[in-house]
Amino acid sequence: MKFTVSSTALGNRLATLGRVINSKNALPILGDFLFEIIDGRLHLTASDSEVMMRTSLELNDCDSEGRFCVGNHDLLEAVKGISEQPITIEVDQQANIAKIAYQNGMFSLPVESADEFPQPQQVDFNATVINIPTDMLAENINRSIFATAQDELRPVMNGIYFDLTPECLAVVASDGHKLVRNKILNISSEQPASFILPKKPAALLKGVLGKQGGDVVIRFDDRNAEVTFEDGVLICRLIEGRYPNYNSVIPQGNPNQLTVDRQGLLSALRRVQPFSNESSNLIRFHVENGMLQLDAEDYDFSKTATERMSCDYNGMPMSIGFKGSSFIEILSNFDCPEVVVQLADPSRAGLVLPSEQPANQDVLMLMMPMLIND
Repeated sequence: MKFTVSSTALGNRLATLGRVINSKNALPILGDFLFEIIDGRLHLTASDSEVMMRTSLELNDCDSEGRFCVGNHDLLEAVKGISEQPITIEVDQQANIAKIAYQNGMFSLPVESADEFPQPQQVDFNATVINIPTDMLAENINRSIFATAQDELRPVMNGIYFDLTPECLAVVASDGHKLVRNKILNISSEQPASFILPKKPAALLKGVLGKQGGDVVIRFDDRNAEVTFEDGVLICRLIEGRYPNYNSVIPQGNPNQLTVDRQGLLSALRRVQPFSNESSNLIRFHVENGMLQLDAEDYDFSKTATERMSCDYNGMPMSIGFKGSSFIEILSNFDCPEVVVQLADPSRAGLVLPSEQPANQDVLMLMMPMLIND
């Protein structure tokens, strides 16, 4: 078997697929890429047994069809160092050797039988289907993934929850201290359905989808999801379990409303945060009469910091504590010029919203408060 392919195209696809493969694998074959030539196209697959990603690209030339596996590390290192040019791969499956020739040299690598490579999980024929614009899915994953947990006792919190209802598709993530809820208002279903996407495939999709156009098709059942995008498909096992009722923790009608420049508040928090207590990371927000004051203190090391900034505030004077690093993460995952912070009292969650909602979306982030000593 012999075929020719662009070095850059192959290197880019292998680099993307390489993020699927774990550094340590229970089965040696999971450290390999699967190469398959079908109808003049090269199909590449990587798997960690829970997540499988497949992509394809055109070949300049090929003399036959076939399939084989080759180790990921050496191939990645070799191909990424080759400038844009055609490279020819010749596979001798009797000797289990692949020879890769390029303009100024060649190298050879051992190959393994493709029969040992794991088969993808099958999604049920009657699976629920969601069609969503690629940029919208990438935006929602990017906005949500930071809020997922790393909790062995509550694994359902470790992924992004997709909740399809008759009103909308809600994309939700929470670690118990902060919560992100994105409503996509132009996607809905009379038959409610939901799934929890694990963090790893979410991160893989985040890296792939930003470069593509068109729509993404998500098919899912109780155990698996299949995400088909422009250049390939990702199949993964879902997190099983019941996601908490996220709507019940979102306070309704917070009367005190603060509107503030997002970038200005983000910069101020980054300046003040290093002076907060290392274990609690507490920042005190005091707001009244168009002025927001941020205070941080660490009496163990005799450190304090205060910064004031102007804002638009409608409500009673209030002091409330928030975890500085979490508030920085929330502000960093908006791209609007101003944010609106809605508050009820120092013991209830604060809501952070963009000053202008994205088209066909309703974005909301929630922060649980921390106890402050006045």
